[in-house]
Amino acid sequence: MNSAGRFAPSPSGELHVGNLRTAILAWLFARSTGRTFLLRVEDLDRARSGAEAGQLRDLQAVGVTWDGDVVRQTARGPLYAGAISRLEAAGLTYECFCTRREIQEAPSAPHAPQGAYPGTCRNLDAAELEFKRSTRPAAIRLRADTAEYTVRDLLHGRFTGVVDDFVLRRNDGVTAYNLAVVVDDAEQGIDQVVRGDDLLPSTPRQAYLASLLGIPSPEYAHVPLVVNSDGARLAKRDGAVTLQDLADAGSPPAAVRDRLLESLGLPAGPLGNALAAFEPDALPREPWVWGGP
Repeated sequence: MNSAGRFAPSPSGELHVGNLRTAILAWLFARSTGRTFLLRVEDLDRARSGAEAGQLRDLQAVGVTWDGDVVRQTARGPLYAGAISRLEAAGLTYECFCTRREIQEAPSAPHAPQGAYPGTCRNLDAAELEFKRSTRPAAIRLRADTAEYTVRDLLHGRFTGVVDDFVLRRNDGVTAYNLAVVVDDAEQGIDQVVRGDDLLPSTPRQAYLASLLGIPSPEYAHVPLVVNSDGARLAKRDGAVTLQDLADAGSPPAAVRDRLLESLGLPAGPLGNALAAFEPDALPREPWVWGGP
């Protein structure tokens, strides 16, 4: 299988300039290393009607092209179920009946970060399991045997993060992101993952899960986000931040693309121009502050 990079948006709404900047970077990383570039729509539980079509149009409008057909997570349930079955057979899962509130209110393990699962359901006996099964559906959690895992990132170097007994399948039957992304990347031959650095803290969980499934970890590059003037991650509420908003304000897609490339220290014009000048080591390491149209 050929090596590949990817962009994997969730169709929850329009892409904003931060999403488009990351997509451009993912494309540049892949194309500059001779990889194919794939597009995967992560639509397990956040799809909004019409959002996917709009996102694909916006990517094409700034010059991001992809190879092959678009893949959608909702069509890949059997792959996820198979991975969970393998983990179950190895004794690496357990049923969890905790609500979100119960997890938040439970005492955490020493040195565990806020929100890490405290292991409440990890060692239920048969009677407790039977009772809890009668009260609510179970989520499936990973039975982790480590508290942390280290990954290497092209921009951040070695990064060690927390690994807890994270959810593999929610109690509504929907596959959790941390499992789906690992299975998808492996099945698609994706060995380079370029995404926003807000996802770096969850990467050790994913790399650890990949190791349990016998899957090689991809090459990671977590790139700086686009932020607003307050330093918060850019969002639709920050005004004209989508291609349509910016076009309405007088900035066509080509101008937005050029502005995004300028923020990366790359030449304007078609993405081929930027590709010829692309050097990962020269990329900015700090967030880029969006100043509006």
